[in-house]
Amino acid sequence: METARTSTGFAGLRVLSLESRRAPEMAKLIATFGGIAMVAPSMREVPLESNTEAQRFTRDLLAGGFDMVILLTGGGTRSLARVAETVCSREEFVAALQRVPIVARGPKPVAALKEMGLPVTLAVPEPNTWRELLAALDGNRDALPLSGRRVAVQEYGAPNPELLAGLAERGANVRPVPVYEWGLPEDSAPLRQAVAALAGGEVDVALFTTSVQVVHLLKIAGEMNLQEPVRQAFSRILVGSIGPVTSEELRAHGIAADFEPSHPKMGILVNEVAQRSAELLARKRSPVPSN
Repeated sequence: METARTSTGFAGLRVLSLESRRAPEMAKLIATFGGIAMVAPSMREVPLESNTEAQRFTRDLLAGGFDMVILLTGGGTRSLARVAETVCSREEFVAALQRVPIVARGPKPVAALKEMGLPVTLAVPEPNTWRELLAALDGNRDALPLSGRRVAVQEYGAPNPELLAGLAERGANVRPVPVYEWGLPEDSAPLRQAVAALAGGEVDVALFTTSVQVVHLLKIAGEMNLQEPVRQAFSRILVGSIGPVTSEELRAHGIAADFEPSHPKMGILVNEVAQRSAELLARKRSPVPSN
């Protein structure tokens, strides 16, 4: 865990983040806005031991087996391209993708496609959830019909059943393409310390930047027999969520998100939570008036 304090936004509140890849940046942001940063990496990206599904997708794509490809993440797009090179050349893979409409869920897969020189047929607007993706397709149904079309969906971390069901309801023949999955960090000590801090009332603000963080935090809490104390602790902790998908995951585990930023960006989340932390935390911790 990391500890630092400057500025006035959080005014010395103890702020927990479960960020992994950008943990140092998150710790610095929290400190910049006056918080005491507790950063506990909660996940790592693990390549699938067998990429047979991605390889099969590549072979079928080369054979003209798809009418649309939906790419959900930048990292997954790049991983998919690397797996494809075990089947064909990069040039052949790019040429095959050029022959089908490509739907990108937000700026990260757009950037990954740009690196390959590939245009995007449809870019999904913020906050880039499966709801916006389906709405964007509905709004372009004449140019991008789904009924009877063979649609490949690059998955990230875990399947998105709502998206797959929504595509199927619109008549698409959907093929999920798993490229990687999320695993617990190799060193789980910081995450275990975070669980203990939550259960012990040592956290004032918790920031979640992906739904997988919620799952892994409660998994470790369960292993420590502290899942219920951790859930109860959130009744007095200000919970900041990066966006609707993460908020849904929190609700699924009985935890309410108190704040979502104006845009689903890490820096904006920290800034906006910091500016309102005193007000929101006081409201959450105030006694409920009796009738």
